[in-house]
Amino acid sequence: MKAVILAGGYGKRLRPLTDDKPKPLVEVAGKPIIEWQIHWLRSFGITSFFVLAGYKKEALIEWISKNQQRLNVSIATLTEEEPLGTGGAIRRLKDFISDDFIVINGDILTNIDINKMVLKDCIVAIALVPLRSPYGIVTIDENGKIIRFVEKPLLKEYWINAGVYKMKPEVFEYLPEKGDIEKITFPSLAEKGLLKGVTYENVYWRSIDTIKDYEEASVEVPEVFKKL
Repeated sequence: MKAVILAGGYGKRLRPLTDDKPKPLVEVAGKPIIEWQIHWLRSFGITSFFVLAGYKKEALIEWISKNQQRLNVSIATLTEEEPLGTGGAIRRLKDFISDDFIVINGDILTNIDINKMVLKDCIVAIALVPLRSPYGIVTIDENGKIIRFVEKPLLKEYWINAGVYKMKPEVFEYLPEKGDIEKITFPSLAEKGLLKGVTYENVYWRSIDTIKDYEEASVEVPEVFKKL
C-alpha cells in the first residue's frame, strides 16, 4: 500500500517556524513532522510515499533526497506552481496508483490503527477522533457549587475529521482538477452513500496548527511514539 502526504499548505499560524520551511518540516521533539509520520506508517508496512508539495517545496525536496535512504523508504515528490487544492493535488496521482491507498494531512501527528479503515461498501473511509475542547470545563452541582475542573476534555459526543483517509482508486473519478476533497469530493460521495467514518477513541491525535500545538506536542510525542 502507498501513502500520500499532503504538504502544500502555507502554515501561516505557525510563523515564524514556517518562514523558511513547510509545515511537514517543522521539528517536533527533535524530528520533523513528516519523519514522525513516516515512522508511524512504516509500522503498518508502508514504505512507498508520495509527497504533494507546494509552499517552500525546495526545502522539502532537499530533505527527502537526504533522508529517504536513512528511513528505508521510497518517496516521490510532486510539486505545483499554483495551489490546486487537496483534490486537484491528489488527482495528479491517477496514473501512479492502482490499489487502495492512504492519504494524510502533512501537519498531523497520530498513532491511530489504519488497519481499522476497511473499505467495505464505500470508496473513502475517514478517520474520526473526538473533539477536544479548547477550554477547561467547570462542573457544578444543582446548587451551583463547583465540583471539579477538567482541563480541555475530549467531547466524545462530537467527532472531527482526523485528516487520515483510506481511498480506493475509484476516488479519482470524484476528484476535481482544482479544489478541495473536503468541499467537493466528500460531500459528493456522502450523497451517494460511498463515504464512511471510522471512529477512534483513546488514541493520540494532534494537528500542528499553532505555536501552542507545537509546544504541547513537543512534550507529548516522545512518550507516545517511543516504540517507533
